[in-house]
Formats: sequence, structure tokens, C-alpha cells
Amino acid sequence: MGTDLAYNFVFKVVLIGESGVGKSNLLSRFTKNEFNHDSRTTIGVEFSTRSIQVDNITIKAQIWDTAGLERYRAITSAYYRGAVGALLVYDITKHLTYENVERWLKELYHHADPHIVVMIVGNKSDLGNVRTVPKEEAKDFAESKGLLFMETSALESTNVESAFLEVLTAIHQKVASKEVTRGSISAVTLGPSSEFNEERRSCCNSS
Repeated sequence: MGTDLAYNFVFKVVLIGESGVGKSNLLSRFTKNEFNHDSRTTIGVEFSTRSIQVDNITIKAQIWDTAGLERYRAITSAYYRGAVGALLVYDITKHLTYENVERWLKELYHHADPHIVVMIVGNKSDLGNVRTVPKEEAKDFAESKGLLFMETSALESTNVESAFLEVLTAIHQKVASKEVTRGSISAVTLGPSSEFNEERRSCCNSS
């Protein structure tokens, strides 16, 4: 219990993308190092947390996951509220999930903070022999939008850690460099460190 209190920031990161692309398994792989072969469609919203170290600062990552099905769109405003990072996930074997990335981006920027750190994630890289989305095409698209990019495999635990750490580090760098102004990004400080006490938001104080 003690270690759960010893952090400087809580960063809310959302997982978005079509249903079935592997968002829930990316979440469970990063927070619990687990993979569920019989993963069913997520009903509603759930989140898990994990604390990491970045530049001697402890960050509690609060990762939120919801289904990509149209009938759950009503929850998006609350889902995005307070998010400082997003992983937009598609399945490299299903081109339609990649085609919908731009629509998800529009929805994200409609609801979320304009300074949000976004990474496009091509999941299921273990199925490269049946891929329908070329890696370079997706990487070029991400770069054209000024976004981060990585291919992952939740099944084989490939690049899952790296993807989340890169997003969380980028968020922390924005806050530490004072690139963002007060209130524009919900970097939550809960520790006694006065150096990082400028950005406060009470929305995510629950563990």
C-alpha cells in the first residue's frame, strides 16, 4: 500500500480504436503482464494503474480502456476528460481498423486536450505474415500528423512496454519543460515536490 502513495504525478492515458484490435490485452500486458486468449469485447469502461520512474520522478499511469463499438459512443466525453495521453490502436491484419484511424483522431481532438500526446499503435505484429497494413505507410501517416508510432504484439509482449513508456515520458517532458500552460493539460501532482506543483487537477485522485 505504501508504494501506491509515493508518486508525483497521475497521468490518465486512454486506449482508443475499433473493437477487436487488442486494446484490452495491451492494457493487461502493460499493467499486469497478462494476456487473455479468450478476451471478449470490453463492456463499458475499465482502467488499471501502474507506477513507473521517469527522470527520478514517479508517475502513476492510469490507463483507461473502452469498447470501440458504436453503441458505446455516448460515454466518450467522460472517457476523454482529463486524458493527457492516448494510444490509438489498429490491427495490422485488418485494414479497415487502420482506415478508421483518422476518424478516431477527429473524435479524440474534439473531446480531449489539444496538447494530448498521441501514439498510433499497430497491434498484432506477431501476425506479420498476414498483415494488410504496411508498416511504413502507417509510420509515414503518423509522422505527417506529428504523432508517435509503434507496432506492438500484446501476445508476444513486443514493444508494449516501450509504447506506454514513450507516451508517458513525452507527457512528462511537456510538463517539466513548461511547454504547457496552467490548466491546459491535466498533469496531476500529488506528492510534496514543489517543483512540479504548478499543475493540479482533482479529477484523478482516486486510485
